[in-house]
Amino acid sequence: MYLSVPQLSSILQQHFGLTGNIESLQGYDEQNVLLTTTNNQLYICKVASNEHDLFFLEAQVAILRFLQESPVSKGIQFVLPTVNNEYVLTVLIDDVHYHIRVLNFLEGDFLVDLQNHSTSLLASIGDFLGRMDKSLKDFKHPAMHRHYEWDISNALDASPYLVHISNPEQKRLAAYFLLQFETLVLPALSGLRKAYIHNDANDYNLLVTDDAISGLIDFGDMVYAPLINNLAVACTYTMLHKEDPLTAAKEVVKAYNHQYPLLEKEADLLYYLVAGRLCISVARAAYNRSLDSSNEHHFVTENAAWKLLYQLIQINPLRAQQAFREACGMPSCIQGGDDHDTLMQRRKQRVGRNLSISYRRKLKIEKGALQYLYDDQGNTYVDCVNNVSHVGHCHPVVVKAMQQQLATLNTNTRYLNDHLVEYAEMLTATLPSKLSVCYFTNSGSEANDLAIRMSRHFTGQKDVIVLDHAYHGTSTTAIEMSPYKFDGKGGFGRQPYIHKAMNPDGYRGPYKIADPEAGAKYAADMDRIIASLQAEGKAPAAFICETLLGVGGQIPLPAGYLAAVYNKIRKAGGICIADEVQVGFGRVGEAFWGFELQDVVPDIVVMGKPIGNGHPLAAVVVTEEIANAFNNGMEYFNTYGGNPVSMVTGKAVLQVIQEEGLQAHAWKTGNHLLGKLRALMPKHAIMGDVRGHGLFIGVELIRDHQTLEPAVPEIDDIVEVMKERGFLLSTDGPLNNVLKIKPPLVFSKANADAMVTMLDQVMTDLGY
Repeated sequence: MYLSVPQLSSILQQHFGLTGNIESLQGYDEQNVLLTTTNNQLYICKVASNEHDLFFLEAQVAILRFLQESPVSKGIQFVLPTVNNEYVLTVLIDDVHYHIRVLNFLEGDFLVDLQNHSTSLLASIGDFLGRMDKSLKDFKHPAMHRHYEWDISNALDASPYLVHISNPEQKRLAAYFLLQFETLVLPALSGLRKAYIHNDANDYNLLVTDDAISGLIDFGDMVYAPLINNLAVACTYTMLHKEDPLTAAKEVVKAYNHQYPLLEKEADLLYYLVAGRLCISVARAAYNRSLDSSNEHHFVTENAAWKLLYQLIQINPLRAQQAFREACGMPSCIQGGDDHDTLMQRRKQRVGRNLSISYRRKLKIEKGALQYLYDDQGNTYVDCVNNVSHVGHCHPVVVKAMQQQLATLNTNTRYLNDHLVEYAEMLTATLPSKLSVCYFTNSGSEANDLAIRMSRHFTGQKDVIVLDHAYHGTSTTAIEMSPYKFDGKGGFGRQPYIHKAMNPDGYRGPYKIADPEAGAKYAADMDRIIASLQAEGKAPAAFICETLLGVGGQIPLPAGYLAAVYNKIRKAGGICIADEVQVGFGRVGEAFWGFELQDVVPDIVVMGKPIGNGHPLAAVVVTEEIANAFNNGMEYFNTYGGNPVSMVTGKAVLQVIQEEGLQAHAWKTGNHLLGKLRALMPKHAIMGDVRGHGLFIGVELIRDHQTLEPAVPEIDDIVEVMKERGFLLSTDGPLNNVLKIKPPLVFSKANADAMVTMLDQVMTDLGY
């Protein structure tokens, strides 16, 4: 409820002795008008209604009057008293109490209206706030002890508003930072210095004259809170619209610290406090939009806030921590390379010697954030290869679900539990109806082992057909089925009951992918194996194959291949097993499962890796017929398989895939990435083939387009330089010459563009 101009004119003349022209101003909370008196003096009149706390309005007057005696007095509005020496005038009009204050008008340009913020201007922000906060250490007012939604300490109050963010990527980003706030900031708040702070030094409240801060207005958000929050708010708004937001914030922090020294534990939290403030802003904007708000102040920084959140997640928090420590002259939080050498020695002494570690210059990864990884040196990497973190590192929905269940119950399957059955129902709902019974394990290796055991029991046979170069896990049985292992270094060779079929490689094999009969031609190799078994009075127990070949070279199967193979295997009495450990759960884009690309339905599906987003979870799903046969009197029990935490994790992963549309995202982003990579081929002769589906992609590198000589070690050089420039890739294939690209499904088109641009630069720089 606003007062009319005539009403205000009468009040100002009667109680303040002021007359002149009144102009309405846009306000976020109160009615604001500009009064120009007859002698051209300017005043701001602020009108609050019954909804406002009179005690808090009096606190605003108190802090302004206190600061009039401080070193920043020239930049603080003074409060004009009434003719009766009242600083807050209360009038009753039409049964409504109005509380009126009159303040002088401060000259200057709003910070938001300046296109460029010089280093000296940024420093003056920190300088002004530092001097003000230092002055306020002796100020107290009980009205500022309040729970306030814009107090960064209460950032988690924004969580319920996330449902109003319609863009899944943005909702995920905000939820991630709120999770980090809950994990890292919330426990530390009670140990921080508290103060009476302005709490809203944003770019609409800071005034600039001659490239320096000349004033700070609007104390309506003031609160008793951690001192560092005041600086965090200022940093947030000075980081907006900057190509290098961290450098801008560093200037503010340096100048603030010079006036009012920070503590290490305060500086170390700034990164996440800024993120918390941004999350409040974007979440409340989404909520206000859901209410059809027409107040432009509700949305004024929304787009810039989202842009800064996207920038923040690409900044390693350790790098930000180091930058703020440097600004304050504090000790470094980054250790040198000697720490890596020591850790490597300890690892060699106590960890298995044949546990590999990536890259020539080793990485010590400290933290994951959706599609990004952070090392201990402050570097950020786009994760282009960790398909296990299917929905992103530390996805907030998955993490919260796991945390809650872990704090509730974790036990085995010998007790009834809703989560076990609910997850089995959710999982089988994604599969053809005949695949209806689940067995839960802890790894893909264990799941493949169980699948072979079940197929042997069902058929009464032992022989298994696999593809050459295949890999199915690390258990004894899985290694026996993996030519990648048993034919490699340290391998014990092929067992007589394992049979290798031709790898259906449409690039290197005898039948090329462009041949419409390639699938049938490769499938014909099964006839040879089946005939040799039959000659010995045997039949295959199973044929197992990845539905896109991973270690085999990131190879999509030729059209019609599995249909022809499955038909031959089943006629011979065998079971068809689809190994979806690498490719399932929507990664291929066009379908949820890789076998769907081949229009087949396997008898057994094996799942792992992405199923738990990094949590040790795997599954075997079979037909009712196979499940009944396996129920032969010997109990199947797995101590950890099917435990409530794993089941809740699996449910959360499926929920995220479906609610965030990640299968469709994989299809769109994957097609975009494939197109970008193929566009590089005419420029770089080293690129022999680009292939894949969705976000399961391989780039085969060669030296010669006639001989297809593998480009090794050139590929290793490319991977190393890409890593040094912030993109993690790996190699695969029988000849170790295939770049494998299997990022978390939250990998964006922007990530794809950046990766391809960098790959182009790296290959150019290396002369490839």
